[in-house]
Formats: sequence, structure tokens, C-alpha cells
Amino acid sequence: MIALASVSAHRVEVQAIKTLIVMVLLLIAVFYHWALGVQVVIEDYLHAEWLKISALVLNQFVAIALAIAGIYAVLRIAFGS
Repeated sequence: MIALASVSAHRVEVQAIKTLIVMVLLLIAVFYHWALGVQVVIEDYLHAEWLKISALVLNQFVAIALAIAGIYAVLRIAFGS
């Protein structure tokens, strides 16, 4: 009975880790796709070179910052506290 319970608990832990990995990969893919889409809009509609470069740098910074915040939130939910 005890062995069966530990196997069941282990199965839940493995599935939780799989879900965690999928969520982190999804966040990375979403924010990467978002950054590429915004980059295309910036390149198409901003004509001043200094403004274009500034917007592209800001776009990358915001995408990375939001991805890190999302990954942090998922990890905090997964591991508690």
C-alpha cells in the first residue's frame, strides 16, 4: 500500500514537472513571437532611423522582461512560497 502511494505521488510530481516545462517553453515562444511581430510593425511604420533603433531596443527589452516575469510567476506557483 505504501509503495503504491509513493509511485502515485511520484507520477504526480513527474507530470507537474512536464507541465512546468511546457508552460515555460510556451511563455518563451509567445514572447518571442510577440517581439517578432512588433519588430515588423516598427520596421514598416517608423521611418526616422533613431526612433526605429530606439523602438527596436525597447521592444527587445520589454519582451525579455515580460518573459522573465512570466517564467518567474510560473516557477513561483510550481514551487510555492
